[in-house]
Amino acid sequence: MPRIGVIAGSIGRASINSEVAQALVALAPEGVEMHLIDISQLPVYTSDYDRDYPQAARDFKDALASVDGLIILTPEYLRSISAALKNALEWGSHPTGMSSFDRLPVAIGGVTKGGLGTVAAQQGLRAILGHLNAPTMGQPELFLRYSPEVFPGNGVIADQAMADRLEAYLAAAVRHIELHAPVAAL
Repeated sequence: MPRIGVIAGSIGRASINSEVAQALVALAPEGVEMHLIDISQLPVYTSDYDRDYPQAARDFKDALASVDGLIILTPEYLRSISAALKNALEWGSHPTGMSSFDRLPVAIGGVTKGGLGTVAAQQGLRAILGHLNAPTMGQPELFLRYSPEVFPGNGVIADQAMADRLEAYLAAAVRHIELHAPVAAL
């Protein structure tokens, strides 16, 4: 049974990416274990911590080690990923030589209220994940425009066409993760 972590790249109380992350977890296909990985408690990364990671960072790295792959939903702030998501990527990829993202398969998507989706943020995220040696799913892409009528809260999806789209995306993400998940050493 594949274990998939879901990271919402925004940490605000009214985060629309967190709302959609909850919806994805609720849509988990049978036989797939999905859970949210919280990045909101991570302090700002600095290499000063590399000798003694704070508990929140150790918990984050443990969460990454416990999954076969990730789905990352990124907001778009100033044509890039959020500072919170960049910070989480820093924590997970350090100390140098101990990256939790190395060979960890990732599917990405994003939600915005704007008309262009999260195209620029996802492009930047793909570049970072490539540098981290994390196999990243190319298709299908997931650019969502947020609507409270479609996502009324608590992970509910009030539109069947959106639910179908997310289920198709999840099926592709599961295939990608199963194909690229590192094999555990015997």
